[in-house]
Amino acid sequence: MALEDLIRQRRDKIAQWRDIGVAPYAYSYAVTHSAQELLARGDRVTQEPGEVVGVAGRVMALRGHGKAGFAHLLDGSGKIQLYFRADHLGDQFRRYELLDVGDWIGVRGALFRTRTGEITIRVDAVELLAKALRPLPEKWHGLRDPETRFRQRYADLFMNLEVREVVRRRARLVATLREGLDRRGFLEVETPVLQPLYGGAFARPFVTRHHALDMELYLRISNELYLKRLIVGGLERVYEFARDFRNEGMDRTHNPEFTMLEFYQAFADVSGMLSLTEALVAAAAERVCGGFITRFQDATLDFTPPFPKLSMLDAVSEKLGESIHDLDPVKLARHCQRLGIEVRPGTGAGGLLDALFSERVQPGLVRPTFVVDYPVETSPLARVSRTNPKLVERFELFIAGMELANAFSEQNDPDAQRRAFEAQAARRAQGDEEAQPTDLDYVRALEYGMPPTGGCGIGIDRLAMILTDSRSIRDVLLFPALRPEEGAREIDDDDAARAAANMVDEGSPPLPAGSPGTETARAARPRAQRRAAPGAPAAGPAGRAPAPAPPPSPGGGRPPAR
Repeated sequence: MALEDLIRQRRDKIAQWRDIGVAPYAYSYAVTHSAQELLARGDRVTQEPGEVVGVAGRVMALRGHGKAGFAHLLDGSGKIQLYFRADHLGDQFRRYELLDVGDWIGVRGALFRTRTGEITIRVDAVELLAKALRPLPEKWHGLRDPETRFRQRYADLFMNLEVREVVRRRARLVATLREGLDRRGFLEVETPVLQPLYGGAFARPFVTRHHALDMELYLRISNELYLKRLIVGGLERVYEFARDFRNEGMDRTHNPEFTMLEFYQAFADVSGMLSLTEALVAAAAERVCGGFITRFQDATLDFTPPFPKLSMLDAVSEKLGESIHDLDPVKLARHCQRLGIEVRPGTGAGGLLDALFSERVQPGLVRPTFVVDYPVETSPLARVSRTNPKLVERFELFIAGMELANAFSEQNDPDAQRRAFEAQAARRAQGDEEAQPTDLDYVRALEYGMPPTGGCGIGIDRLAMILTDSRSIRDVLLFPALRPEEGAREIDDDDAARAAANMVDEGSPPLPAGSPGTETARAARPRAQRRAAPGAPAAGPAGRAPAPAPPPSPGGGRPPAR
């Protein structure tokens, strides 16, 4: 049967509901319990009808014949079985007969346990809360295309219950990080998403226009410079969970809209940020995963503090078989050429080192590892190292080959910051679209004086990927960016719709003694979880061509100057 015919049948039922005096779309329903609360009662529920309860949710399966039948109802906590009998429902049994899989209903009745041991509600009253016009997708055929899952996330959430658990675990991750910062005296703030001048990262922005002000604005690529303005103002510990936007490619670890946690602490340096980041990430892993040891894809990850530290210079030297501690651009360029790593003309020693690190070292950083010893060139907002003027005080945290965090001893010398901006302007004049523009207002803020400050940014989406064992960033975003729907495979092709409308629900139990017969069930059962395939590769670090190595930036963008 064609989808249009199935929808027409369901629309006809709306008229039948109205004929018996029931509006097909209710205003409210008094729920007394969730499905999980009732199931948690366990052995306290017996075969004798007990407490009268009220639950509401979506019908996921129907099975019955004649004067009795079963249904499975799914609410926000899980599934529970319902039992309908004509002698209990009286005239309302007609309502049961008009139900379709997918309908939202509220039921009231006594809780009991069937002969097969399943906790069930014996329905004494049923209310239609919302009539579903579309049949649900069948688990093997209705959601074959991963992109359809993300495009129609509303269907994904009720067809694949493991997706709900990913959402809940991500929420626990964010809550744990927030609680950790609040407990340490940090203040949560909000900074502009629409900015007259973007900065804080190497990235191409999204551009929009404010008609009333007749000016171009940019969706922020980072909130860093605004947060440090607050440090200047005397708010000594601040943080923000920020939605950032970078107008770049998409792949399994990049989305153009992503979430960053950035936090800044006056009177701290990069060492203080390392200790704090380690504590926050370890606490999040323990709470979300139930311990410090967890699995991500085929790897075992150990979040037990302390995390090891690795010098970028030492690691790259070891892989090349030659010391590059002198940061000689000729030597670094020779190794890039030898290894087939393409870089843009004019790339300096810092960009060359980053390209070598990304290709030769980063993929092997599986367990949580802090990488230190970054060159000045790639970190214009960081302070120069106290032990080596060619390096800055910076670390990045890598897990499973992905960059998760990036931290500095923040630059608070306004003259040094101005020179760094001027160097970025020179790169921009040479055609580097991702070089940071000069922010004179930020320099002015520094001229009022900013105390020594440590700052860090953590990519929430990638950390959520790891702590939920999700292969793609799109698995941890409820509504990821997608190509236009035109030409995409539909979720409800005719075969899937027919299967959803007629599939036997083999999981439903037999009717209790005295119940007449059974018939083919109408069910829509959750399918096994499937991961999204990688998308188009995102642009690589400034100064080299895209490469298949894991991307270096947290969240969804290029390496942040953070």
